[in-house]
Amino acid sequence: MTEDKSQKEKSNDNSFRVDLVRSWHEDQIVELYRAAGWWKEEMDASKINDLIRGSFLFAVAIDISTGRAVGMGRVISDGIADAYIQDLVVLGDWRSWGAGKMILNRLLEECKFRKITWIGLIAEPGKEEFYRSLGFAPMPGHVPMLFHEEAKRC
Repeated sequence: MTEDKSQKEKSNDNSFRVDLVRSWHEDQIVELYRAAGWWKEEMDASKINDLIRGSFLFAVAIDISTGRAVGMGRVISDGIADAYIQDLVVLGDWRSWGAGKMILNRLLEECKFRKITWIGLIAEPGKEEFYRSLGFAPMPGHVPMLFHEEAKRC
């Protein structure tokens, strides 16, 4: 364990904060997308701040000592009735410290404050218990689906 990490562990509750943002350093957000395996090289990093501004909410977990993003999450919503949690990711060295939980709770609090109560997400395999522990449950009788152009039938 590095000295830096053990120092952070000693002051875990003060090592990062979660902010809602309307823009952020593009390279740091790309790093988070890459860490999750969601970045495609044909994507345009210069559009990251358009993505952030186009989101209903965008939260960043920030390492207090460096000012770098160590996690993120966002909400897609109409702002009235429904919201979807998207792209929740925390860098490997920061997992198990509560950053993901803090990001998700911040997004949920803001949605509830705005009277949005239908809040959904699609959990990646293996992450179900994390989301269950924060109040999410499977939706019986519903199947998440994704559009694929080649599967479209006329």
